[in-house]
Amino acid sequence: MDPNAIDKAGSGDDYVFVSYARADERAAKAIIDLLDRAGFHVWWDGLIPGGERFGTLISKALEGARAVVVLWSERAIESAWVQDEASWARDRHRLVPLSLDGCEPPLGFRQFQCIDISRGGAKAGNPAMQRALQAVADIMGRAPAEAVRAKPGLRISRRSALGAGAAVAVAGGGIVAWRTLFAPGGATANSIAVLPFENLSGDPGQQYLSDGLAAELRAKLARNSLLSVVGQASSNTFRDRADNAPTIARKLKVANVLDGNIRAAGGQLRIAVELIDGKTGFSKWGQTFDRPMANLLDLQADVADAVSSALALRLGKSGNESKERSGGTASVAAFDSYLRGKELFDSQRDEASDRAALGEFTNAVRHDPDYAAAHAARSRALAVIANQYAQAGDRRELYGQAVAEARQAISHAGQYPEGHAALGYALFYGMLDIIAADGPYRRALELGAGSADVLSLCALYRARRREFDQAFAAIERAQALDPLNPSLAKTEGRIRFASGNYPGAIAAARRALELNPKLGGVHGDIGNAQLMLGKIDEAASEFSAETVELLAIPGRAMVALRRNVPATAQQELETLRREQGDNGLYQQAQIYAQWGKKAEALDALARAVRERDSGLVYLFSDPFLQPLHEEAGFKSLLRQLHFV
Repeated sequence: MDPNAIDKAGSGDDYVFVSYARADERAAKAIIDLLDRAGFHVWWDGLIPGGERFGTLISKALEGARAVVVLWSERAIESAWVQDEASWARDRHRLVPLSLDGCEPPLGFRQFQCIDISRGGAKAGNPAMQRALQAVADIMGRAPAEAVRAKPGLRISRRSALGAGAAVAVAGGGIVAWRTLFAPGGATANSIAVLPFENLSGDPGQQYLSDGLAAELRAKLARNSLLSVVGQASSNTFRDRADNAPTIARKLKVANVLDGNIRAAGGQLRIAVELIDGKTGFSKWGQTFDRPMANLLDLQADVADAVSSALALRLGKSGNESKERSGGTASVAAFDSYLRGKELFDSQRDEASDRAALGEFTNAVRHDPDYAAAHAARSRALAVIANQYAQAGDRRELYGQAVAEARQAISHAGQYPEGHAALGYALFYGMLDIIAADGPYRRALELGAGSADVLSLCALYRARRREFDQAFAAIERAQALDPLNPSLAKTEGRIRFASGNYPGAIAAARRALELNPKLGGVHGDIGNAQLMLGKIDEAASEFSAETVELLAIPGRAMVALRRNVPATAQQELETLRREQGDNGLYQQAQIYAQWGKKAEALDALARAVRERDSGLVYLFSDPFLQPLHEEAGFKSLLRQLHFV
């Protein structure tokens, strides 16, 4: 670039100014060469002809530059020239700081992320150098030339880019507006996946914190109707994968990926986050946050607000989300207990982990009685324990508590979608109050249309009421948000089964098994659909592989009936009574109905109503009860439970 062109440059002749210490000239020339190959005009002091007024030309060049690349090093830190030029660029939001030798910038510049290129040097194949070129491109408003892009197939670990000081930040002016982000594979530009944060603390006991903070950030972004946020199950699929960002973005069908790591030590907490372009793999934005552990909640809010700003979106007039919407807390102790409970509950390991989760949620509401999210989580835990582990006597009390906890959540945060979803779940599955559950589910869907979990719960409720248009719309939206979630494929299969689409039910269930071969209930679902298609041997094979006894035992009994072996069916029925007790009353009715014993089937259903057996939610949509449909007692039950 001709140094005299500065005086003649118009708005179409934007250029990059490179600031460096004279001792780093060799490294500076290599970076200047890469910038030039990337298609950017570059000004540096080596262009100044002999005899020219050095200071005047530098001032003019600096003032006319659209981006200023500052090359920090131990020697540059001591240079008054470099510090002055960096200060000028910082104050005008044109700064792109690089570290040549891994050193930190001087005081006054450490609030901005510095791209450390020391490991790979000023080479096109260095991922850090690629991020530097992209940071310049973001300010310049155009992409770097393909000639200096990383070679195809280069695998850049999504973890290695997030060490201290490695992510890209461009002093405010380099944040890219949401509308400019690329969208790979047809993904919408407002789509994003928040990957599980890596725990760098060296303490596995801190994993709940890194997982929990990522989940809370994901949930907050999902409550913004302008965003499409991938659900937790799909995002967590990439916890231990070496896939690069474009691969992850393609698999999740998103335009952008947010990654991060957490380090907790000595009462301090550091979180580094990075927003990555899903098409190119280049970093669009990044920032590191350091706070005392006592300021955990402020830190969480700061991270969420910074990410939202990076996406050029707002979560309210001030960018802050109200407790009415978030269900949040101001108590660090309550938040910590909540995160511990979430980690246990989401693991879905066994009764012990579910009860331990309930204990943590209880601790959370003790620390903060107004903590709506903890009340909602406590409601879900109580309902699951009642549904899966409790007998009739305890079940009523547990479901009653679940309803009360959900109402508490709503009273403290009326716009928190999970509170309404929890109330709908407890009323539907626990109290068998189908009509009362309708309002909470509708409100949950209105407020939580960005949550795959909320959508899935609402979809199943609509399917049980045979409102299949709404059910399919909700589950399809849920799967779009969480495409690798096996539970959603399982739910889709159950909705298709209820609608009478048995081949479709089998196909969806097999997708669930592809995603998680150990997922409980799915073999039983396939077996049920095979039975309805008259494929008895195939059904028997599926029931033999099922680990959920409430599906396997009645399935084996119905296979025996189809094979005309009533003695075996009777044995399975006795096994169901002995092992499941009152929890299996609904399944007893299924067996009796398929056996043609209508009186016994209706009696079992009547007892199930008295014991509030949650299996009754299937009553209106269960094809195994079809032999009872014309019976007066069955029609009475449908009216009693408000299905009709």
